[in-house]
Amino acid sequence: MRATLPRLPPAARNYPAMHYGVVFPQIEIGADPVGCRDFAQAAEGLGFDGLMTYDHVLGADTSVRPGWSGWYQMEDMFHEPFVLFGHLAAVTERIRFVTGILILPQRQTALVAKQAAEVDVLSGGRMTLGIGVGWNDVEFEALGQNFRDRGRRCEEQIALMRRLWTEESVSFEGKWHRVSAAGINPLPVQRPIPVWVGGAADPVLRRAARIGEGWLPMGKPEDNAAALESLRGYLEAEERDGGACAIVPVVDLHDQGWDDLARDVEDWRALGATHLYFDGMKVGIKGPAEHIAAIERFRKLL
Repeated sequence: MRATLPRLPPAARNYPAMHYGVVFPQIEIGADPVGCRDFAQAAEGLGFDGLMTYDHVLGADTSVRPGWSGWYQMEDMFHEPFVLFGHLAAVTERIRFVTGILILPQRQTALVAKQAAEVDVLSGGRMTLGIGVGWNDVEFEALGQNFRDRGRRCEEQIALMRRLWTEESVSFEGKWHRVSAAGINPLPVQRPIPVWVGGAADPVLRRAARIGEGWLPMGKPEDNAAALESLRGYLEAEERDGGACAIVPVVDLHDQGWDDLARDVEDWRALGATHLYFDGMKVGIKGPAEHIAAIERFRKLL
């Protein structure tokens, strides 16, 4: 039996138009650039507003790591988000590019700012940077970044990126970063690029309320209703209007069918989500053609 969810108050029942998108099927679409292009163009042609991609630089070799329990491993293919978006920017016109999430603390901040700005320029202002702190210490080790302070560092990273996106010359002195009278060129079209914050822990909700333009929850609507109420309380405490922070969940077919997925869509609408993305991975769908068929079916139920 599905849980009964708290609804928006009566004054907010006239839901704003929701923005719909799809998750790029990283681990199942293959390495053919034509297939990547076809999926993005199909999503745009179907009227989806956004294309979201996940991020992993390295996968663990489970043959020499007994007990590894991560969501992804070495066998799972991941296209690099900024390079992928640069490719897709040239073959699309309208669809927005979203990282959901980019694991920010395992990357150099100025380089992320530069790469995101470049995608924004090449796409004509279609970049949204969804960030999170990550869970895979294997990547942090290989990339030479500290896994233990990743949450605290990411707030300073966001502050520095926003300055790099909006100022020609930046001088910045933080706990983990120093920039002496330098800047990126070209600056992005959007100044600054929107930053969405992903995760479910209370510090993440507080971070989204303080400095995020959006929140990317994980899991089903009934698992996030309480967190969403907390987020709205934190936004109020920060004297930010609730509309200042987009609510951007992902729905999928894991352990359920299309009818249940349709109910998830309705529940997220009732909870006040502003955006909704569909993830068709890890349910037996393979290759570009099958994933295009899946997003066509998703579009029909909206």
